[in-house]
Amino acid sequence: MSTTHTAGNGPLTGVRVVELAGIGPGPFAAMLLADLGADVVRVDRPGGPGLGIDPARDLTNRNKRSVLVDLKADGGPATVLDLVERADILIEGYRPGVAERLGVGPDPCLARNPRLVYGRMTGWGQDGPLAATAGHDIGYIAITGALGMIGPDPDGPPTVPANLVGDYAGGSLYLVIGVLAALQHARAHGEGQVVDAAIIDGTAHLTTMIHGMLAAGGWQDRRGVNLLDGGCPFYGVYETSDGGHMAVGALEEQFYAEFVRLLGVEEAAPARRDLARWPELRKAVADRFLSRTREEWTAVFDGSDACVAPVLSLREAPSHPHLAARGTFTERDGIAQPAPAPRFSATPGTLRTGPALPGADTAAVARDWAVPALAGRQQKTQETEA
Repeated sequence: MSTTHTAGNGPLTGVRVVELAGIGPGPFAAMLLADLGADVVRVDRPGGPGLGIDPARDLTNRNKRSVLVDLKADGGPATVLDLVERADILIEGYRPGVAERLGVGPDPCLARNPRLVYGRMTGWGQDGPLAATAGHDIGYIAITGALGMIGPDPDGPPTVPANLVGDYAGGSLYLVIGVLAALQHARAHGEGQVVDAAIIDGTAHLTTMIHGMLAAGGWQDRRGVNLLDGGCPFYGVYETSDGGHMAVGALEEQFYAEFVRLLGVEEAAPARRDLARWPELRKAVADRFLSRTREEWTAVFDGSDACVAPVLSLREAPSHPHLAARGTFTERDGIAQPAPAPRFSATPGTLRTGPALPGADTAAVARDWAVPALAGRQQKTQETEA
């Protein structure tokens, strides 16, 4: 079924994106563009990539359309170049040199469409000693210093923050920023370009403020001893009597005063400014939190400026009253999922379709993008599979 793109679907309505199928940060970046209204066509290959996730539940492919093209087959690269000719942005996440070998690297794509923004998503970048090697989020954030910052114990191992810091913050979001900035340039000057979005670069960039604090003497180069890394007793996580946890971020004086008052540890409050007494303060806070359940403490701090929140699981989060009131999460086809973000007053993004199934939209895209060869390739693929 063809997707109708109107002004009400987001600020990127009318922008055409070709996504060469991959896994991880590339698909998430393309999903974000699709959430904001872009017509994202994902080029899946027969048997496609993946992590064993049911395609019908792969939420990073929502709001997209999918076509099947075998880039290793005769005519495959030519079909992708037909799409590229009609696109504004292309996103690929291959290792350096792979797109070139497949015939869809920057040179042939920009030759076909000089205004194209060619977005490249990698971990190590397009060059450098590690560029050709395999890698994952944990390695990228390790060498940038980001992983070494995270964890409660300076003498223990760092805490792995899932793959949010590298893949999605340092990777996907920087790729989106990059291709949108390059798209602005292309529309103003008629000149496309290549965007090299390396997770190591984006992750390192995320630590800019910390590097400034380090240079100013306001940050120690070890984890678990600083203001924002859990070393501070009024910026951390505490266990409750039922095994739950509460997150405390009472940094400012007025918020700290509210925090200790509601927690009932005002007698320990003077220790705030005395770093030597921070262990004493931490114990007082920890002991007090252990006296009640997470639900009870949530009620105590509800509506206050103490900057305290319950630590919720992924399944619990959509039911939080504030998130529910804002519609931060939504549901489609029985799957709870984050709603499109950020929000726009005139051109809101929408959840138009569920995950695109591989090849399901080939005929519609062939018609909408005026690429007759695409429909022909779908028929050949179906005949081959039969």
